[in-house]
Amino acid sequence: MSEEASSRAPRPAVSGITPRQAVQERQTSVVDEEFAAFYRLHVKRLIAFLINQNASLNDAADIAQATMEKLYQRWNDIEHHKAWVYKVASRELIRKFSDARESPVEEIPESSSLLPDSGGVSEWESQYDALRVLRILPPRQRQIMAWTLSDFTPAEIAEQLGLSSEAVRASLKKARQAATALVREWEEA
Repeated sequence: MSEEASSRAPRPAVSGITPRQAVQERQTSVVDEEFAAFYRLHVKRLIAFLINQNASLNDAADIAQATMEKLYQRWNDIEHHKAWVYKVASRELIRKFSDARESPVEEIPESSSLLPDSGGVSEWESQYDALRVLRILPPRQRQIMAWTLSDFTPAEIAEQLGLSSEAVRASLKKARQAATALVREWEEA
């Protein structure tokens, strides 16, 4: 073999892997670290976002987990991870609501790190009157308030939901007015 041909031939890796495989392993490691940090920061917030849209705790946790799995599989293809996760989870919740079939269970599912014991959930819910208000709002207003409570701007909400910014602001205004009226009513009672 000529000296030029031998310099172009792939060199065997010292550790048993090629340089290309080593680069891929480093990239996978970086993705794993980035995703893990994103997951820790956003999974509980995503569950709260879904609960704010009237999902049960179990459904919210299931949808959040499934959405995070999809995100991990497509991590490098998605530019705005947070917006993507909230949009996908919101759409999945709408699909869940659209499916009118009931699925009764004999036993309540066991707690996990995503699902605290039911006593803790009740205590948490009782601390937040916002859930009571959100559950009374019409679906579109509830959805927009949930996005707002998750720190999205009206422009971002409009983009994610395919609405005009004006429609989002109008729904947000109506939701805030309804919420204010409800809170005043509760305070007077």
